[in-house]
Amino acid sequence: MAMPGLAFATLILAAATSMASAALVTFIFGDSLTEVGNNNYLQYSLARSNFPYYGIDYVGGQPTGRFTNGRTIGDIISEKLGISSPPPYLSLSQNNDDAVLKGVNFASGGAGILNDTGLYFIQRLSFDDQIDNFEKAKETMKKKIGEVAANRLCNEALFFIGIGSNDYVNNFLQPFLADSQQYTADEFRELLISTLYKQLSRLYLLGARKMVLHGLGPLGCIPSQRVKSKTGECLKRVNQWILEFNSSVQKLIASLHQRLPNAQLIFADTYPAVLDLIDNPRKYGFKVSNTSCCNVDTNIGGLCLPNSKLCSNRSEYVFWDAFHPSDKANAVLAEELFSSLFSGAPSIAPTPSN
Repeated sequence: MAMPGLAFATLILAAATSMASAALVTFIFGDSLTEVGNNNYLQYSLARSNFPYYGIDYVGGQPTGRFTNGRTIGDIISEKLGISSPPPYLSLSQNNDDAVLKGVNFASGGAGILNDTGLYFIQRLSFDDQIDNFEKAKETMKKKIGEVAANRLCNEALFFIGIGSNDYVNNFLQPFLADSQQYTADEFRELLISTLYKQLSRLYLLGARKMVLHGLGPLGCIPSQRVKSKTGECLKRVNQWILEFNSSVQKLIASLHQRLPNAQLIFADTYPAVLDLIDNPRKYGFKVSNTSCCNVDTNIGGLCLPNSKLCSNRSEYVFWDAFHPSDKANAVLAEELFSSLFSGAPSIAPTPSN
């Protein structure tokens, strides 16, 4: 199914080169890797980053709800596309109808494909919740510009989707949660894929045609997982599960291409780039990739709190906290992702190794 991906890459490139005459509209869905502040508006959410030292390297030096010291990958790709990073959906006032016509970020820290993922965060917007909010935004578009124009806008917009990390890190890999007891790794992956199939199909029915799905990175190598190893090494079993998930998502995309007319989906395989960044940090100008700048590598928690101790040189660390890349690492990964999307050829999911 290479041709739909190739056609989509060509469409993105055409859209980017024509932005002088018309702004490119992007809608972003995902978790804390792409959130820009939605959870700040959820009163009881424990998945929030609106406190120091988050945002210390962002414009203004203040926390914005981004789970890093600076920009997200989405922020940086928006910069490369020459557009403003879409605002968080929950920040829009009901009277600001025009905002939804220019692109919106629906991502929420703690979110997963499954609605019960991240349950202990009290409040977060699951992928289903985010699609619900997009449906509300679509109704606002219809009232503002009419149904035909709203449908055209959604058909031509780019949908960036990065979801699934929390389904492992904050669900299946937590031994005290039900899903880790109820399912085998294969059964859990099948549940994620069948649920994702329904969710992407629903987005399609709401007008999404050009969708980029970010693959998951090597979660077994993030600091919160390394601390579970006696030697501090990557957890190979976890990484194997992620490779199998990514491969299944690639197959899902091929299936959707066959079933959904005019759907143009591409799998953005971030796994090799993240793994290379971790395995060869000095190649990219880093010194430390096995622990976080904000010294919070624990089995419980892992966010950078105001009383945490920061590293002396933030630009030397791949990870900001126990889960999230630093601003500099996000810049490297955004460049890799941008290059893969605009190279004119689709990424292929890695084949699981034995």
